[in-house]
Amino acid sequence: MSIIDRPTMSVAGPAAAVVEEVSSWLALPADEVDRAFLPERERVTAAIGDLNEAALAGDGEAFYQQQLLLSRIYQTIMQIPETPTAEGSVLVHEVTRMLETATTAAEDRWIEPGTLEGAPADPKRYLSWLKDLVRRHRAFKHPYYTEFINRDARPEDLRTYVIQESVVDGRFDDFLAMMQIGTSGASKMEIAGNFWDEMGNGDPGEVHTHLFNMIYDVFDIRPQDLESAMTASDLLSGNLAVLLCRYRHTYPEAVGFLGMTEWLVPDRFRNVVRAWERLGLPDAGITYHRLHITIDSQHAAGWFHNVVLPAATSDRMRRGIARGALWRVNSSARHLDERLANTWAATGRTA
Repeated sequence: MSIIDRPTMSVAGPAAAVVEEVSSWLALPADEVDRAFLPERERVTAAIGDLNEAALAGDGEAFYQQQLLLSRIYQTIMQIPETPTAEGSVLVHEVTRMLETATTAAEDRWIEPGTLEGAPADPKRYLSWLKDLVRRHRAFKHPYYTEFINRDARPEDLRTYVIQESVVDGRFDDFLAMMQIGTSGASKMEIAGNFWDEMGNGDPGEVHTHLFNMIYDVFDIRPQDLESAMTASDLLSGNLAVLLCRYRHTYPEAVGFLGMTEWLVPDRFRNVVRAWERLGLPDAGITYHRLHITIDSQHAAGWFHNVVLPAATSDRMRRGIARGALWRVNSSARHLDERLANTWAATGRTA
């Protein structure tokens, strides 16, 4: 586990205790949770508040526990359960909103002051400004991909990479389905077309989540391997996507976040394909990445033209889209910096 994620100075005991307590509620019916634990509301919310404050202050263990709990809660809304869950619990909702609010506040602190205010009002000029902002960002062509993955990654490195990317790549279709609610016109058609591509254009064997899961077979990755392999930054990446796509008031941020995710994919995946071929890994496992090199170039272009441009007539939309785009590249850059540092540390190399 990364030293960045797990420093020795931390609130590990209290943080882990409240996270495990709330996590234990998630497999209970919502009304049962509220009946049993609403009397403990003040204690629980105070503990979550302390956790959030510690995470914001730079405590790596608190940040990990914060994102771990949010990720576990999101599992109750991102999959069909076989047994009752705490989805709909008043107390779990309050805890969720505390975690979400703290997460978004922390992400806003990474945006350079004045950046959002500098956006042009004209939609076409705005789009050019937004793309230029991201092109100049260190996340755009990060050395984790261009140097490490491309040239040096070993099979075990690609296995770790796939696990860490599963929080976004493994459920992108669901993000599109969530965010399109309430849209109309060209934007809805663009999101719908993107979703249909994710669905393999009606061919079950070509559904993109199915193709992504084929990589699990190559590396013998099991569901129980996923959570324990995640760092705080891995969890944050998936949590931000769920957070932005589930709420209608964060639709502009979702447009920016997912749009930049698709724009970054083709160049990044070219490096993954080169690594896969260099290592001679089974061809079936790289189908997902090869496909997205082409298809996400088309999706990004359509997204900019049919989703971003129509929305960019509104100041609120322009600000939100840029905010979401910056959340994506800022969090991605920190994430990849961390991965690269950990990789070099593990191999005794320096970046």
